[in-house]
Amino acid sequence: MPTPMRDIARILREHDDIAILSHENPDGDAVGSAAALGHILSRLGKRFTMANASPLPGQFSWMDIPGHWTTALPTAYGFAVALDCGDAARLGPLEHAVDPARLIVIDHHLGNPGFGALNWVDTTSSSTGEMVAALADELGVPLTGGLGQCLYVAMVTDTGDFTFGSTRPETLELAARILRAGLDVGETNARLKNQWSLSRIRLWSEVMGGMTQHFDGRVGAIAISQETLIRTGTSVEDCDGLVNWALRVRGVQAAVAVRELPGGQVKFSLRSVGNVDVQRVAASFGGGGHKNASGGSLDGPLDAAQATLVAAVGASLGAPIAHV
Repeated sequence: MPTPMRDIARILREHDDIAILSHENPDGDAVGSAAALGHILSRLGKRFTMANASPLPGQFSWMDIPGHWTTALPTAYGFAVALDCGDAARLGPLEHAVDPARLIVIDHHLGNPGFGALNWVDTTSSSTGEMVAALADELGVPLTGGLGQCLYVAMVTDTGDFTFGSTRPETLELAARILRAGLDVGETNARLKNQWSLSRIRLWSEVMGGMTQHFDGRVGAIAISQETLIRTGTSVEDCDGLVNWALRVRGVQAAVAVRELPGGQVKFSLRSVGNVDVQRVAASFGGGGHKNASGGSLDGPLDAAQATLVAAVGASLGAPIAHV
């Protein structure tokens, strides 16, 4: 019986010159799933290009990335595959360069509008990497070597080290398969986790030291200004994962992180535990993501954006506004 996954597998078997795309400012799932698809195509003897609006983040430079990571879409390609993009805008400048008639979408985000000609969206999957593993199985490609490494990185980063509610039995079973296929999990985790600079430590210390709590301690909020990034000598990459630490404070059910962009806009990230649905909050501001992990952007200034989001998240908890 035809399914989007099987249709994608058929296209990859029959066609060549595939452009592999993922969202700008890529996280571990975006990098891992894109690189994993590259490994699959390499083993099938196919030509491919990995393109992203952003350079490969330094924290992932140690990974077994097949081929060249470029910031420009190739002038000639057969099909393009967009991975881990909740909507077309997540492609950044590449959104306007890609041909929608030859675009395949593989994603796991709630609210994905299906912006490709062929769309495989599985919101039950822990990560896009988990979906790419299923594609590898369909194509008969074993999860060994660099493929296994990239899939593992995709899963472990998008599940918060297998701690988020999106972690399914199938997720852990897939991780076990990859380990049995030969992945050195100790070395991989060490290289994935031990990448911080002293500047990043100082950034996190300052930002977490300024954390505030609202709604009887149930909402935690942190803010990162451009001035803080410049003064600490850090970058956007160094902010990755900060919001998750706000959830570690006892009693916090939802966390709000706001980061000032150079143009004055504010990027926000929302995290929650249990049945607290921050995806609905993000969607109300034009963002999206998952029930427990979402994000988007707002107009500044930073303090006003944070206050707006804290109030919205508090309202989603059923808390009275007077308790902000």
